[in-house]
Amino acid sequence: MTGDVLSLKENMEAIKEELSSEEKFFESAVRTERFVKRYQKPLIAAVAVSLFAVVGAIGYQAYTNAKIESSNTAFNLLMVNPTDTKAEQTLKNDNPELYDLWKLSRGIAQNDVTLLEGLKSSETFGVSDIASYEAAAIKGDIQSLEEYTKKQGALYKDLALLELAISAIEKGDVKTAHQKLALISEESPLYQVAGALSHYGVKE
Repeated sequence: MTGDVLSLKENMEAIKEELSSEEKFFESAVRTERFVKRYQKPLIAAVAVSLFAVVGAIGYQAYTNAKIESSNTAFNLLMVNPTDTKAEQTLKNDNPELYDLWKLSRGIAQNDVTLLEGLKSSETFGVSDIASYEAAAIKGDIQSLEEYTKKQGALYKDLALLELAISAIEKGDVKTAHQKLALISEESPLYQVAGALSHYGVKE
């Protein structure tokens, strides 16, 4: 009998403990539900923002890839037909840097000073520099070439110095020609040309 009572007590304690656990579980569930209901909109908004950020990143990558593909197609079309205005507009909109490079190549090929001078404000690496040199060289603008040779990091500095030396030779200004050729360093690919010109082309 005593054993039955103990067993019954143990069972009751186990049931109480189980009920207590379930009660705590339901209480926690109710609190969670209330929390969700209370902050439902902010939570949805937060999730939406997170999803938008992820989808946006994926979308941006796809958008970028699409622009690269369309600009490459437009560039190839322009290489075949430079008068294709639709391809030109597509290239300008989708890839301004490549567009400036294409315009630079057109300006050089056509000796188009106006087009080249319009590229002097380009932010595409090298375009402004090369356009400045080419425009000055085509015009035979000695002052602009002089200014170009004084620019920090000028890509065509030695070529401009060679141009100035040749111009000086044509004018019979031997002293200036020697001075310009002497500024071309030994490391320059044009050093041997400058040396030959100095030795054979410039006579005191």
